[in-house]
Amino acid sequence: MIIVKLMGGLGNQMFQYAVGRSLALKWHCDLYLDLEFLVNTPQNTTSRSYELDIFNIKANIASKDILKCVPLSRKDNFRLTIQKIFGNENVIQYVKERTIDFDRCILDLPDNVYLDGYWQSEKYFVGIRDIIINDFVFLKHPSESNQKILNEIQKCNSVSIHIRRGDYISNPKTRRIHFICDDSYYQKALEIIMRQIEKPHFFVFSDDAEWARTHIIPDARVRYITHNIEKQNYEDLRLMMHCQHHIIANSSFSWWGAWLGKKEGQVVIAPGKWFNTKNYKSSARLPSTWLIADTK
Repeated sequence: MIIVKLMGGLGNQMFQYAVGRSLALKWHCDLYLDLEFLVNTPQNTTSRSYELDIFNIKANIASKDILKCVPLSRKDNFRLTIQKIFGNENVIQYVKERTIDFDRCILDLPDNVYLDGYWQSEKYFVGIRDIIINDFVFLKHPSESNQKILNEIQKCNSVSIHIRRGDYISNPKTRRIHFICDDSYYQKALEIIMRQIEKPHFFVFSDDAEWARTHIIPDARVRYITHNIEKQNYEDLRLMMHCQHHIIANSSFSWWGAWLGKKEGQVVIAPGKWFNTKNYKSSARLPSTWLIADTK
């Protein structure tokens, strides 16, 4: 079996599912999702809930009995390896993410592993792209109001713009880690789109509607999407996926909006900086066809 620890919001959970799905397919085994971190979120960490139940995913929820076989850290791996030598075949290897970049060794892991990390690189699952796209099909139809917007998106040269603020602003711990995409990034991204796309129609998605309306004012048609709040935020993801082109934030949420909505010839603009405290390889995090708008 493959077990993945779920943490973070919808976009993060999608990455965690995708790497687990890739390994489960390789070994023709079951995939289990550990929800313990979501249920008992540590203090000073943004509280999240399980969100993958909106999709057509192929996974089970890990029971307490299954999780008893999981080591709590790398140190426990040694103890459990000894148990396996002496005949305990239910031992699960604990694997902690070692780098925010792509780690090729993960794809060489055996069966019976527990994955603890964010795994934010398409290289973990790009080989099964069609399967992942099918898994992330929404189970429910869009609401009436969102269907109207979806119809509008499909009839124009639609460009999604995603602005992530939320806990990047409000949570001191998160703010120290994550870079905040400001006016300069969005201005550069808009300039690229205006040069490359004829008659763009912008659809702006944000968890800070007031900031979006006062700072993102393109010289083109624009619509601000503000009604999909809290548990309906997945509706924003669905709308993004259907846009022809994308300006994403340093956010796994809009990363998936662009990746799942891959249209032939689409233009995707991504920020050149995602973190305040960590460096990363763009080639690991972003598909090679995406463009980077650097900010200072």
